[in-house]
Amino acid sequence: MGKAYIVGVGMTKFEKPETRDWQYWDMAKEAGSAALADAGVPYERVEQVPVGYCFQASTAGQRAAYELGLTGVPVYNVNNNCATASTALMLARQWVAGGAADCVLALGFEKMARGALGGGGSAGGGGADFATSPVARHYGIMAAGHGFEMSPPTAQIFGNAAREHMDRYGTTEVQLAAVAAKNHRHSSRNPNAQFQDVYTVEEILAAKTIHRPLTKLQCSPTSDGAAAAVVVSERFVDERGLGDRAVEIVAQAMTTDTEESFASGSCIDVVGRPMSRAAARQVYEASGLGIEDVDVIELHDCFSINELLTYEALGMCEEGASGKLVESGATTYGGRWVVNPSGGLISKGHPLGATGLAQAAELVWQLRGEAGGRQVPGARVGLAHNIGLGGAAVVTMLRR
Repeated sequence: MGKAYIVGVGMTKFEKPETRDWQYWDMAKEAGSAALADAGVPYERVEQVPVGYCFQASTAGQRAAYELGLTGVPVYNVNNNCATASTALMLARQWVAGGAADCVLALGFEKMARGALGGGGSAGGGGADFATSPVARHYGIMAAGHGFEMSPPTAQIFGNAAREHMDRYGTTEVQLAAVAAKNHRHSSRNPNAQFQDVYTVEEILAAKTIHRPLTKLQCSPTSDGAAAAVVVSERFVDERGLGDRAVEIVAQAMTTDTEESFASGSCIDVVGRPMSRAAARQVYEASGLGIEDVDVIELHDCFSINELLTYEALGMCEEGASGKLVESGATTYGGRWVVNPSGGLISKGHPLGATGLAQAAELVWQLRGEAGGRQVPGARVGLAHNIGLGGAAVVTMLRR
């Protein structure tokens, strides 16, 4: 396998659904054009286009990509729940590293409905028809241990994972709220974030409860938005003199559920901690880098508990110690790592088909020293983590 580099990134501002009068192809054009301009590469040089989304119809990827040009290149439609955009990025990296292409545009977008995610497989929810839902097994495990209530299904399964973590390890509601407080604080410096308000831990705890112990300010919102990345070969970097723009994708791995996800009957395992741990292990082995080498992290905080679970999966702390880790300040500016400087999914927003590429964009800006007021000083190595129920976990190691 050869090397693969990101030389251009772009994203729209993530916004509450129906804020702007635009279609999904409009947002895809905005993000894709920004990534191409950042790379200094015309669309005519792009050889493959994987496009991620969850809620639009088949071949919506073509409808979106055609706004960038009608060159006849292959367009691939990608849907992997919340890990959709990082899956598109992984395809781009594989094609480039494997020698099938020198220049690939990975594109992700989502135009969502207001309100919480609900039924249907691509929504990541249980829905009324559990028998046909792709996540029926996951919600069946939850229902067996915790029952099934009227609150949004995804909030239930992650909320129940939080309850288990509290019962098992002594994690507190204050520690869960500290995750959200940190990420809301970080997003105040991000002009692309859906929310830019700062909240105290007390304000987060006092917000409306979605599914105990998770309050509204600990849950990622539905969002509209798009993001993109231009992925190229080492030869392409050299030929076009893009060394000053290039960020290497050092290693990347995707894992799906194994028996470990379901055997324990625990929501902690069902929502993906074993998948994330396995993907991280593969990336560390392939890259020769460990979590101790990482400076900045963008991870999948769809709910505050998932940030804590991911700390443990990535090896940032011992199992069960993640609440104490966030409380210590180790995961913000001045600490050992800066986690979710963008504001994360909780505050930056979560348009499912764009999230993983927005994470990559943030890390590229951080590693280039272009993140403005949220810049992590001296950042040279970044890690992205993106997960979708059903399931898929993607971990990516980036280096400047």
